[in-house]
Amino acid sequence: MLQRVILNGFKSIKTMDLELRALNVLIGANGAGKSNFVSFFKMLNEMMAGRLQTYIATSGRAQSLLHFGPKVTPQIEAQLEFEVDDAIDTYTMRLFHAAGDTLVFAEEKLSFLQTGFPSPKDISLGAGHQETRIGEEADKGDKTAKVFRHLLNHCRVYHFHDTSSTARVRQYCYTGDNRWLMPDAGNLAAFLLRLREENRGLAYQRIVKTIRLVAPFFDDFDLEPTGPNKSEVILNWREKGSDVVFGPHQFSDGTLRAICLLTLLMQSEAELPGLIVVDEPEIGLHPYALNVVASMFGKASHHTQVIISTQSSSFLNSFDPEDVIVVDREGKESQFMRPDPTKLETWLDEYSMGEVWEKNVIGGGPH
Repeated sequence: MLQRVILNGFKSIKTMDLELRALNVLIGANGAGKSNFVSFFKMLNEMMAGRLQTYIATSGRAQSLLHFGPKVTPQIEAQLEFEVDDAIDTYTMRLFHAAGDTLVFAEEKLSFLQTGFPSPKDISLGAGHQETRIGEEADKGDKTAKVFRHLLNHCRVYHFHDTSSTARVRQYCYTGDNRWLMPDAGNLAAFLLRLREENRGLAYQRIVKTIRLVAPFFDDFDLEPTGPNKSEVILNWREKGSDVVFGPHQFSDGTLRAICLLTLLMQSEAELPGLIVVDEPEIGLHPYALNVVASMFGKASHHTQVIISTQSSSFLNSFDPEDVIVVDREGKESQFMRPDPTKLETWLDEYSMGEVWEKNVIGGGPH
């Protein structure tokens, strides 16, 4: 489990030292910095795929990632501490502003501290490189690097906001692209098809049954491979009491987002990513669907780690106070803090967690 993140100089986050738990719910007003924290994990995803420089270039270059630009903040510093069995594994990086308004590694280091040992084992991956060297060291056979490659590759950010007519989730996808659910669910049909065919379809059946709770008209998917060598599939489905096959364009935006979320959270426990990060999962969901999805986030957190960013007080009502992280903007900086449980006790006797937040008792409320 990722138990601690130290992040300095990234977008609105000047300094941050945050302890994480199995379930973490970020709340705050627009512009507070929730999405900036989420985008840091997106940057890690791209970095581990060897696309850090592409991410920098498409994000407005380094000046948009550095806190108030390179003149104010010349580097981004990050440290991630993972609790692994009887050890603490720490990944440290410093990204320094370089010519061409980009970022290069000023430092990249792995650290492994085993319980009972006085000092950690450090591995320096050098400096001056543009892409991470974790994969390179792992390919050489270094066991610590292999562990970090696995840990960082399993920190995944999901964003199901695009449900437009041209969204990938509504198009045909390659049936063989089914190992992991894509960040935008672009391979949802192929992923569900694999779940239906594996392990007696148990995970698939759970997903379909839960979708029926939020979409009572829904009966089942109709996933039939087509095209050359049966290599394509699309998210067709059937309605209760009808043999007519409908296409993905006949799902409402909210229903499709709920399907994406439920598929992500209800896949088999062994296949869940090590860390699931979702930005504003409540968008477009009606109140009952909100409750169902929140419940699935809670259940998933017993088997993996979850970070959610939300602005919905109704959604917040489904979580416990100890799950909450308040994000507030103080001047030019984002501040992250957990509410004081003793301060909340009296309030929660009369109000829900969402109402307490709306009253700005814990901060992070709309301004």
